[in-house]
Amino acid sequence: MQESRQPSAPPLAPAAAQSSAPAPRPTQAAPLRAGERFVPLQAQRLNDLMVLERRVYPFPWTSGNFEDALRSGYSAWTLVGPDEQIIAYAVAMLAVDEAHLLNLAVEPRRQQQGYGRCMLDWMARTLHEYGARSLLLEVRPSNLEAQRLYRSYGFEQIGVRRGYYPARWGREDAIVMRVALRL
Repeated sequence: MQESRQPSAPPLAPAAAQSSAPAPRPTQAAPLRAGERFVPLQAQRLNDLMVLERRVYPFPWTSGNFEDALRSGYSAWTLVGPDEQIIAYAVAMLAVDEAHLLNLAVEPRRQQQGYGRCMLDWMARTLHEYGARSLLLEVRPSNLEAQRLYRSYGFEQIGVRRGYYPARWGREDAIVMRVALRL
């Protein structure tokens, strides 16, 4: 993956002592194409991001959720193309040595092209640099594509949160997954 690393928008604590754990499985993320790069999410891009959020999720975050994440100093990144259009984005919070992936989405026309894995890999590496030793997330049981992505990355199910997500006919559980970050 080609990295056009910029300083993280949110201030995060420096990495703790390095782990002696073995290296992770190699990633299968597609390399970035010419002009594509990772950019910290900025408040002025929230309108563009909200258009995408509403296209991807039946129960999207609100702009207030993203504003709160930025104000709280969460790690929030976008993957943009040469035209500055948002291809993918992710938001995560760091608590001591564990990160929690709160939101990850890929523009619908770009799904199944490796961008989800590319965004996940970027977030994992970035969070690991700031001291995260594991990454936790929730995923809908009905979101089979996301589950496949996470399992292929090494995530394992560690629990279930009952009635976690709003759903068309009530509530949907969340599968809780975790992966060790040994990058």
